[in-house]
Amino acid sequence: MSTVRPLGNGAAARKYDLLTALGTMGLAATPGEQRLVLRLMVAITARYNWASDTLAVAQSELAKLWAVDERTVKRAMAEYRARGWLRLKRQAARGRVAEYGLGIERLMEDTRPVWAIVGPDFAARLTPAEPAPAPDPKIVRFPLPATEGILWPRVLQLIAESDGDTARAWLQGLGEEPGPQGVLRLVARGRYQASYVRTHLAGRLLAAARRVDPAITSVEIACETA
Repeated sequence: MSTVRPLGNGAAARKYDLLTALGTMGLAATPGEQRLVLRLMVAITARYNWASDTLAVAQSELAKLWAVDERTVKRAMAEYRARGWLRLKRQAARGRVAEYGLGIERLMEDTRPVWAIVGPDFAARLTPAEPAPAPDPKIVRFPLPATEGILWPRVLQLIAESDGDTARAWLQGLGEEPGPQGVLRLVARGRYQASYVRTHLAGRLLAAARRVDPAITSVEIACETA
């Protein structure tokens, strides 16, 4: 399984995906496993550097964050390394803490069983796409539109030109439904996608829609599984 580190356009979405998958897996686990997952999530959100793929924090500081003693921290870090959730990049030395990298591929693989619990849109987005077959030179294929609708295809294209990763990850599966005058009504495939788009992308959608049609005054996001 190939997983790209969360950098560049769409990075925030991929970070949310990883933390969502971890949290869902933890909540479905036994109490001991829940604590192990929660502690890693706290370490990631508090001290992990996504740009350099580095978690560099003293065990004494982790002990305070986790409200445990340092022996518990040592056992947890050893367990993370054994599972492949953390990779040791540089040993600790006098005056320098150990540095770890995040085993994102292993984490995503281990959380795969709970993807469908979050929603079909979440699972579809994280599932690696099958490689496309080689084109037959004898067949001329005409390009299909990215999506159907009157206004939405042009809005989607406008956003994709400036942020292709976000468009592919969060917007490509949206469909357009007829709405009142001045309203662009979109339908998501699942609750998770609908919630994320409403919370994080509604402003960008409205701005792009108004560039295509100045008469648009609002964007509505519905969910087909609601």
